[in-house]
Amino acid sequence: MDEAQIIRALAALAQSHRLKVFRLLVVAGQEGLTPGALAEALELPAATLSFHLKELANAGLVSQERLGRNLVYRAAFEQMNALLAYLTENCCQGEACLSPEIRTATKSCAC
Repeated sequence: MDEAQIIRALAALAQSHRLKVFRLLVVAGQEGLTPGALAEALELPAATLSFHLKELANAGLVSQERLGRNLVYRAAFEQMNALLAYLTENCCQGEACLSPEIRTATKSCAC
């Protein structure tokens, strides 16, 4: 990811509703969720949710697929992992700053 992509991703996640949407999609995994399921879970109006999904998609953090009559949104795990890698790339100047248990628990998602 280049710096402009990093900034777009961080800006997209720097809003409460978008962060909640993204986290729900991460939990859903490759199955993804429909806008109706997201709206119900977050108690958001459809128009508000649509705006936030568009922002996350523009930042490359979610993908959209049409399955029959439904749209399914999924977290873009490759982009998420690239963002996490960028943020932790020079952690502690290369020193092991976390215990092995914490490093294992915080590894990037390989979904």
